[in-house]
Amino acid sequence: MASWYGVPFNGRRTSNGEIYDMHEFTAAHRTLPFGAIVRVTNLRNGKQTQVRINDRGPFVADRVIDLSLSAAQAIEMVGTGTSQVRLEVIAGPNPVAGVFAVQIGAFVKQENAQRLKAEMEARSLPVTIVNFDSANGLLYRVRVGRLATEEAANQLAAQLHSTDQFTTFVVRLDE
Repeated sequence: MASWYGVPFNGRRTSNGEIYDMHEFTAAHRTLPFGAIVRVTNLRNGKQTQVRINDRGPFVADRVIDLSLSAAQAIEMVGTGTSQVRLEVIAGPNPVAGVFAVQIGAFVKQENAQRLKAEMEARSLPVTIVNFDSANGLLYRVRVGRLATEEAANQLAAQLHSTDQFTTFVVRLDE
């Protein structure tokens, strides 16, 4: 499932440090490496576009990619807001290389993020807090693990979801 993002984020920094321009053909993905070029096919109408990954997200459970406004317009999904899509990595860095973590929370209050971090550290898990300047203000994202494969991160995410009822997302740690 794809979604798109535009006006509230336009002009803000993306996760790779660029300024987001909703008129460029870019996208956010939780784990594909920055710079990867992805062909996105709207399964409702067969229309395709190519985007460059320059941001992280979406952080909504059933979505795999957030397209820029221009990319969403190109495959005619702006009106519906979301669409079933097929993704194909066609160029760029190795999509399976990297270090992965599991995001288990995002907080407006830093104290809440620190409390969760301390709880996870007490269980001997490596935990980091990553600041994120969202359209709604600064968020403190709590991430667990430093895993060599996305598969291992998915296993940790499933474990944390089943034992602690966390809403989990696997993310690539861009270092």
